[in-house]
Amino acid sequence: MLLLKAGKHTEVLAPVYGKSVMEVCVFFLCAMISVPGIAASVHQVKAFLNHTAYLSCYFPNSQKIDMRDLIVFWQKGSHRVVHEVYYGEEKRDHLSPEYINRTKVDMDKWTLQLLNAGVKDEGHYECIVQHKKEGPPKVIHTSECSLHVTANYSQPEIAQLHTGELKPYGYLNLSCSSVGGYPEPKEMTWLISYENTTYKHMPHMDVSQDAVTKLYNVTSKLNIPVPTNSLTNISCLLHLREQLGILVSAPLHIEIQEKEVEQVNINFSGPLIAVVVLVALLLGFVILKKIRNILSTNQSVSLAV
Repeated sequence: MLLLKAGKHTEVLAPVYGKSVMEVCVFFLCAMISVPGIAASVHQVKAFLNHTAYLSCYFPNSQKIDMRDLIVFWQKGSHRVVHEVYYGEEKRDHLSPEYINRTKVDMDKWTLQLLNAGVKDEGHYECIVQHKKEGPPKVIHTSECSLHVTANYSQPEIAQLHTGELKPYGYLNLSCSSVGGYPEPKEMTWLISYENTTYKHMPHMDVSQDAVTKLYNVTSKLNIPVPTNSLTNISCLLHLREQLGILVSAPLHIEIQEKEVEQVNINFSGPLIAVVVLVALLLGFVILKKIRNILSTNQSVSLAV
């Protein structure tokens, strides 16, 4: 004898002969799936921001029931009515304010169109079909779907934070930004390539969300020594979620040769040599003048004697 317990109540079922426990479990599972009002699975629906989301009811209507005998409505969660078709006519009396004038229904395909989908529209939706036979309407079909909204991020853009020209042995300060996307991305990375070597940097990613649109803006900063003696390419990569791929910035090219340092030294040493030569000439002129004065004084003394 099989007992099913639910809370404090115990239901005794009739003995089942000639069947295994597994067969009994399969029987009850199939029975639950066929019970009206119980959805077998949740359908995943994706829509782009400000585009139309299609929420299907997945009702086969194999009995060809006339729409005038059906009540069909979509709801979000357990209390917000999105759209209602009442015995063949669309009713708006019970709609939640945020869905008024934002829905269209195609009853040939049993699909509801949610116009201008936004991030706030994400969530769990349910379609319920009721049939009026005798007495009050009875639920004959339900289906559930989960809506996910996607907004495209802008192409990541690299900006130089330092001022003035780059100098060897200095530091390169960069930032990379991407705006207006949804959902929140996984991470932002940097690739630095020169010669035959590529380095990957994963600094902290700053994330901010707009209070109204709920869209995300992301920024990452990089601080590295100025590369020299080879052409260096720096790129920024934004890794998105839900298998949406990767966005790559336009590469930043940097090339500073070590010879530039030597040239700077030469440019500074040239004026220094000229100053030294000029000082030496002046000293020589002064010394020569003193010698002449001494010689003239000695000759004058000799003549006087």
